[in-house]
Amino acid sequence: MATAVCPECFGTGWKIVEKEELSGAVRCGCVAAERAGRVMENADIPPLYANASFDNFLLPRDNPIAYRELTEVFLAVRGYARDFPNTKKPGLLLMGDPGTGKTHLAVAALRAILAKGFEGLFFDYQNLLDRIRSGYDESSNSSDKEAYRVAMDKEILMLDDLGAHRVTDWVEDTVTSIITYRCNNRKPLIATTNLIDADAGYSTYEKAGSGKVDHRTTLAERIGPRARSRIFEMCRVIKMPLIEDYRIRKQGA
Repeated sequence: MATAVCPECFGTGWKIVEKEELSGAVRCGCVAAERAGRVMENADIPPLYANASFDNFLLPRDNPIAYRELTEVFLAVRGYARDFPNTKKPGLLLMGDPGTGKTHLAVAALRAILAKGFEGLFFDYQNLLDRIRSGYDESSNSSDKEAYRVAMDKEILMLDDLGAHRVTDWVEDTVTSIITYRCNNRKPLIATTNLIDADAGYSTYEKAGSGKVDHRTTLAERIGPRARSRIFEMCRVIKMPLIEDYRIRKQGA
């Protein structure tokens, strides 16, 4: 299929404008639009969340308490994206039980920031570690070898399911290195995690309505105390409320 040619600049990226009997060339608006499309495409957001936005985030209107609590979270995340990059802390950490809508909100924030012209990248936490590890293999492809550098240098990094990997010395050292570098250089990190942390007021896991409590592994135990400390230093930490599984609620909408 032929690519449509911009009627303003005819594909040159420049258009002629006249002002006070003088003519000059200025950048055409299509250039910014094309760049925005490339930025969004290069962010590697999974198809499941490709259209995740603040506009299509579902709030539990049939539960007044959950509605109020989740609305507060929604407004806080949207405010972070709206004010970016003029935020007190450059990063954002969403903590909460599985199915509370963390990833949808995190991607919505990432997409809103990308729309401003910043460049970012989505990584599933375990996939990132797998790619970095495979990069040490001489037979691995170049993208695997670049994963570690990209995770440190990308303008905005999103890590989904932070800590979802068996802890080893290599994992702890690698994650600490990435997070410390980003923290020291004020490179924003947007992350989600199911792991608990008492300082965030999230010390147990309880499936909504089950009455069953699981004293789970802590974030510090999975990524190490140094990385955990750095994340709390650079990120605004938001705890998700206990609500009905967001995936189920979304399917029923």
